[in-house]
Amino acid sequence: MSEPSPGAAGSTYASAGVDIEAGDRAVELMKEWVKKATRPEVVGGLGGFAGLFDASALKRYERPLLASATDGVGTKVDLARRMGVYDTIGRDLVGMVVDDLVVCGAEPLFMTDYICVGKVYPERVAAIVKGIAEGCALAGCALVGGETAEHPGLLGADDFDVAGAGTGVVEADRVLGADRIRTGDAVISMASSGLHSNGYSLVRHVLFERAGWSLDREVPELGRTLGEELLEPTRIYSLDCLALTRTTEVHAFSHITGGGLANNLARVIPDGLHAVVDRSTWTPGPVFGLVGEAGSVEREELEKTLNMGVGMIAVVPGESVDVALATLADRGVDAWVSGEIVERTAEHAAGASVIGDYAS
Repeated sequence: MSEPSPGAAGSTYASAGVDIEAGDRAVELMKEWVKKATRPEVVGGLGGFAGLFDASALKRYERPLLASATDGVGTKVDLARRMGVYDTIGRDLVGMVVDDLVVCGAEPLFMTDYICVGKVYPERVAAIVKGIAEGCALAGCALVGGETAEHPGLLGADDFDVAGAGTGVVEADRVLGADRIRTGDAVISMASSGLHSNGYSLVRHVLFERAGWSLDREVPELGRTLGEELLEPTRIYSLDCLALTRTTEVHAFSHITGGGLANNLARVIPDGLHAVVDRSTWTPGPVFGLVGEAGSVEREELEKTLNMGVGMIAVVPGESVDVALATLADRGVDAWVSGEIVERTAEHAAGASVIGDYAS
């Protein structure tokens, strides 16, 4: 083994590109936001090796089932980086996780996050955590911990990615899903806030590489800049869905993410039945049309990549429709009956289909 040159300074973690002091500063800055994303069951505070949650709260359940989900927000983080806006991407992360949990009827209890950066800028990391904490507050769950990792040499100084995992609980005999769905059930669609967090590889390719648009481009159809539209946070539906389960009978939910409406709805349709959704019951927001026109993207490709204006679906008995729509309206959720469950016949493929043209 060769000896270091006389007088040469020894290597340190900092000289390798990892700034522990900056990481500590980031933790201090994020503490105020994490405090706002809590529940009575949370034990202790930020800074431990693990987050603690008082499971005795589950004693009120006869047979509690824990549900877990994990996700990220994909290449939408690149837009946040390019725009220098870091306090909304966390809401996207929470929405992608908790709205998967609520599909089975589970109440989200807590989340943890993982933030990977090329270089720790404390204020930037704290802004990301701020968004995660705000998302948790909107979802009714706690942020009990997380990890910030600095990866110099693997990521550029301004590069970052986020991921998270969540845990929820549902009573065993109240689990929602395909086994509850019956012929004649109504399909209720809930409006998305925009693209949410899926399909951004296609969107970026079409709008930036093919069309040559810039993030600060004012787009009259959107009423704001392209960047502002693309960074619109994912809508979080968990409390809205839980409210539905308390006010009326619900058979299933479907979170409309990657794969689009038909593919995600098909995941909760049992053998022998079919979901028929009518496009004429809603008008997708203008951003979807812009993507299609700018890239000459076929409708089939758009629909299997983007949510096309629907972020969550509830399948309810026909007699529950009025109460369900009233509940969602009271919570400020734009929702409508978009289809029905029918018996599967030779003309139906497995799962779900979308018919007709979109309303103009």
